[in-house]
Formats: sequence, C-alpha cells, structure tokens
Amino acid sequence: MSLSNTNLTWGSIAKGFHWIIAALIFTQFGLGWIADEWPRSPTKVDLFVWHKSIGILILTLVVLRICWRMLNRVPDLPAATSPMERWGAHASHALLYLLIVAMPISGWVINSAANFPLKLFWLVPLPNIVAPSKATQTLAANIHLGLFWTLATVVTIHIAAALRHHFVKRDDVLIRMLPGESTAVDNEAK
Repeated sequence: MSLSNTNLTWGSIAKGFHWIIAALIFTQFGLGWIADEWPRSPTKVDLFVWHKSIGILILTLVVLRICWRMLNRVPDLPAATSPMERWGAHASHALLYLLIVAMPISGWVINSAANFPLKLFWLVPLPNIVAPSKATQTLAANIHLGLFWTLATVVTIHIAAALRHHFVKRDDVLIRMLPGESTAVDNEAK
C-alpha cells in the first residue's frame, strides 16, 4: 500500500488521517454531550478536559491533514460523476474542513473567555486566545452549538453520499477510502 495518494485511490496517510479524525469527531459528539449534561462535580471537569484536549488534537490533525492534502494529488472522481456531483463533493469537503477547524477554535474561545485554565490531557498548558468576557463566552458557546449541529448534518450527508456511491452507484469511491488495499490500487498496479 502506498503512503501517498494516486489518481485512483487515497494513500495510507490520507486514510489514516480520515479515520482517526472521524473516530475522534464521533467521540467528541458523545463526550461533549455527556460533559455538558453531567452534574457539577470533579468528574464534569475531567470530562471537559478530555473534550477540550481531544478538540485541540482534532484541530492539530486536521491542519496536518490539510497540509498533506495540499502536497498530494486528490484521487479522481469516477468518470460518470456529473458536474453537479463534482461540485457537491468539493463543496462538502471544503465545508467539512472548515467546520472541523472552527469547532475546536470556538471551544478554545469559550474556555479562554471563561478564564478557565486548561492543560491539554492534564500536561500541556493552553494559552487563552481571547480576554475573559461573559458575553464572549456566551456568544462562542452559541456558535459552538450551531457548529455542532451543522457538522453533525454535514457528516450525516457525507456518510449517506459514501453509502450511495457504494450501494446505488456501485463505484469504488467508498472502497478506496477504506483501510487496507483497495481494488483501485490493485488495478493500478497491474
């Protein structure tokens, strides 16, 4: 399996970024919800430390993923893909990247505006990026919640599109992002 992308499939590094970030995002959905609903206690603080730490980890990984994507070709869409579908694929991926970057930044603003000291994974201090302000904290929290619902919607559409490619269109768009070798790689090697 190639580390880099080809014109037919994603390389192992792109696949790794995709699936690790996806797993962390789903973890965040649940963890954020649980932390928010948990009664005020030391456990609630720990849940939020995990949530905030994983959020910054996602931010770091998505920046690395974007850099990797800029340095590698993007596999071609199947030839039968309509211009509207091509536009939708490009627009939805751009929106996913934007949301995945905006979510942890808005969370960082909430934490900073609350003037709550944070050490990522209880080890690395995270500096405040805005001055303490209840109004800023409230605004950032509302934005964070809106971004959450938007990201949840776009992720759902992304998954539905991948399943449509696999089960309805019967092309290899989903297969070539799955871990391991794909038929596109096997065919390209021949």
